[in-house]
Amino acid sequence: MQSTLLDLPLHRTTVPRNTEIHFAQGGQGAPLVFVHGGMGDWSSWAPQWDAFTQHFRCTTYSRRYSSPNRNPLQGTTHSVLAEAQDLVQLLDQWCDRPAILVGTSYGAYTALQAALTAPLRVRALAITEPPVLPFADEVPGGQAARLQFQREVLDPATEAYQQGDPEQAVRVLTDGINGLGLGEAGTPEGRARRLRNAQAMQALCLSSDAYPALDRDALQALRLPILLTHGDRTQAIHRATTQALSRYLPQARVVQVADSGHGVHRDNPQAFNTLVLNFLRTV
Repeated sequence: MQSTLLDLPLHRTTVPRNTEIHFAQGGQGAPLVFVHGGMGDWSSWAPQWDAFTQHFRCTTYSRRYSSPNRNPLQGTTHSVLAEAQDLVQLLDQWCDRPAILVGTSYGAYTALQAALTAPLRVRALAITEPPVLPFADEVPGGQAARLQFQREVLDPATEAYQQGDPEQAVRVLTDGINGLGLGEAGTPEGRARRLRNAQAMQALCLSSDAYPALDRDALQALRLPILLTHGDRTQAIHRATTQALSRYLPQARVVQVADSGHGVHRDNPQAFNTLVLNFLRTV
């Protein structure tokens, strides 16, 4: 059955510098904001929408360079720091009390940085495989995984963007981030979504520091309920960064989700939804 999310009207707002953001809202209860990954958009959370809006006032939005936003690329310094600033501004608009943030991949990275920036605006975090790449070097095998990811995925994708071939960049990124084989990323719908959001990853690939290390002391000082999930067949780089990050979040509950890769919430939505909703009942 198709998610009711896809039938909702999109709203438009702006954050500083007239950056436009499109979003959809539904449900009643405590505020919860979904934050999508690198090549996703507001519609990425369709498999979660009907389950979560039964319990929460949900918002899903398209991050700065994702469709249907029309923000032109500016400079070569875009990173999670800017994305988190956008999110904090949006929380001020949407939420009259601290919000639950549910994020995946670069969206999880964004949610985590937003919690570090404005901890009083965040009630809890449910995050999947934030790509804090510098942390990978801190666990066995992590540096090798990071260097391989840079060499085989990020560098070829960057070259494709520089040559004006976003389709090739998206192919490289999809296979390198999500892996070959089973998974939503390899479906026609999944690839179409990633292609229409090619600019979002272009902003990161052309950035001089797209994956900055987060403040380790601030991470350890966070006093929020945190659920940190990862897929059982995720890529080595994601396994390394998740393992390293968990060391700085001693209060986090770390859970491996079966039958899923990097896109846990779409590869195994039933398990993901049950896990996160049960976690939030304890918050």
